[in-house]
Amino acid sequence: MAETTTCKNLPNLLSSFVDTFVDYSVSGGIFLPPVPTPSPPFQTSFPPPHRLIAIGDLHGDLLKSKQSLRLAGLIDSDDRWSGGSSTLLQVGDVLDRGGQELQILYFLEKLKRQALKSGGNVITMNGNHEIMNVDGDFRYVTPSGLDEFKNWAYWYCVGNKIKSLCDGLENPNPNPNPRDLYEGIPLTFPRVKQEYAAGFRSRIAALRPKGPIAARFLSQNLTVAVVGESVFVHGGMLPSHVAYGFERINREVRDWIIGTKKRVNSSLVRGRDSLVWLRIFSNESIKDCDCATLEHVLSTIPGARRMIMGHTIQESGINGVCDNRALRIDVGMSRGCINGLPEVLEISEDSGIRILTSNPMSMDHQSADLLMPPAPPPVPKQVKVGA
Repeated sequence: MAETTTCKNLPNLLSSFVDTFVDYSVSGGIFLPPVPTPSPPFQTSFPPPHRLIAIGDLHGDLLKSKQSLRLAGLIDSDDRWSGGSSTLLQVGDVLDRGGQELQILYFLEKLKRQALKSGGNVITMNGNHEIMNVDGDFRYVTPSGLDEFKNWAYWYCVGNKIKSLCDGLENPNPNPNPRDLYEGIPLTFPRVKQEYAAGFRSRIAALRPKGPIAARFLSQNLTVAVVGESVFVHGGMLPSHVAYGFERINREVRDWIIGTKKRVNSSLVRGRDSLVWLRIFSNESIKDCDCATLEHVLSTIPGARRMIMGHTIQESGINGVCDNRALRIDVGMSRGCINGLPEVLEISEDSGIRILTSNPMSMDHQSADLLMPPAPPPVPKQVKVGA
């Protein structure tokens, strides 16, 4: 009885300590800064920042993610936010093809909090691979990705077990009993090697609607974002999506991820014509890009001059089509894709739109009519693109 009373009187600091311990163990050694107070609103449109950096698909490659951020001057040698009032926008597909997916989610969360404290912003988006994982579609998961989530489940259950030792201790986690984490998830999976079963089980638990990782990280993602004159979407956008309403899209996808909405409109996030799968503006061949539809879409969005998307790997690097009204920024940089050299897109008041690239041969691989002379300094090489 005395032990129970003592535990009830323990401050919530103990609960916070356990959460911090679990986060540190799972994230690869990250101490998350405090959550900003008040929390930033969930919004779709943002005013134009002085400097905007857009980064394409990351696919579980933490090293390449950090190289891209350093290329843009957004993190320092200690991996801390150094971008000041800049805005970073990542267009989705953090998940799959690599083994450091959770580490990237934690790293981006750390940068979000640090950026807000410095007057900057970090905006993350849903790609088709985020949606697939929430749906339980793991066809692009790697063995190392399964191991990472199995490790997460172990520490997550350890943390909840510690909390359960004290009756009455406030527990902010949605699954206070460790066994509840796996409720409804089978122990084995058809056609899956037994050695991977625990990883699949853990991944489902983490990423299904209302799952701890889905609710904590993926629910913050936007599916459509408007920043100044630029519209961001992972795959592409059709007139029907504009008519549906951007705020409605983001709200409904978020509500599905956190589990308050049982279903999400498939036309938004599933199928080749959805926001996260569309490729009609990102085909490698310019003649296969539907510029007429793009022009129509942009004309119905007040103030929009361009659409910026990831999803389809551009082996020649970041480029623009349809008079640069469509900018394609997925360069396949992950070692799980084509191991492309890091490149990011910069939009700033001072220098307009530029490609920041680590590729010294970029002038040989870009379309000549898209380029202007590189801006100094030569490292990293900076290639201007027409607005």
